[in-house]
Amino acid sequence: PNEDAIAVAAIDDGAAVLLVADGMGGTPAGEQASTLALQSVVAVLAEIDGDASLLRSAILDGFERANEAVRALGVGAGTTLAAVEINGQTARPYHVGDSEILVVGQRGRIKLQTLAHSPVAYAVEAGLLDESEAMHHEERHIVSNMIGAESMRIDIGSPVKLAQRDTVLLASDGLTDNLEASEIVEHIRRGPLSRAAARLADQARRRMETSAGDQPSKPDDLSFVLFRLC
Repeated sequence: PNEDAIAVAAIDDGAAVLLVADGMGGTPAGEQASTLALQSVVAVLAEIDGDASLLRSAILDGFERANEAVRALGVGAGTTLAAVEINGQTARPYHVGDSEILVVGQRGRIKLQTLAHSPVAYAVEAGLLDESEAMHHEERHIVSNMIGAESMRIDIGSPVKLAQRDTVLLASDGLTDNLEASEIVEHIRRGPLSRAAARLADQARRRMETSAGDQPSKPDDLSFVLFRLC
């Protein structure tokens, strides 16, 4: 079964929350954990009754409620959880784990990229590994922060002002373990979003099915959300 889950929650005509969760394959009930996490956040968002001014607190409460719900399963389940608050012309990221959030300009400039909560990602950030080495690292799958952990912490980014044609991506590691950031950016920075989504899915699937040279090839669930301010 696919242990990922995705959701888009409309708040009002100018606000929405995008969500991706990736149930931990190394823990029991990954599929249930990811679904439960999203249901928890969406339930809290429904309680604000379309008041976009309450989005930040609602998302944080939703993450906390998701953690409580997954822990209450009592089986050691875990999931990542990534959310982007779209409010007018701004995007704000929230994440736990290694599901990635990107904001990319039409010319390919990365305006925002979240840092995965993993030892390998921290090593890249510190300059101890480069991206290519990290893609093939034997401990890339290890995650140091997740929904379902007593020590869960929420990483909140600053709001990013979106220009026309900027693209927002949220993705499980089925995408980021098979395509490098530069490849993802090239696919999503321009053209219709439906075509960009198809290109991403097709290339990731090909990588998963065939190992060629130094290219990564890691079969996994694949889920992502794309959004563009038009």
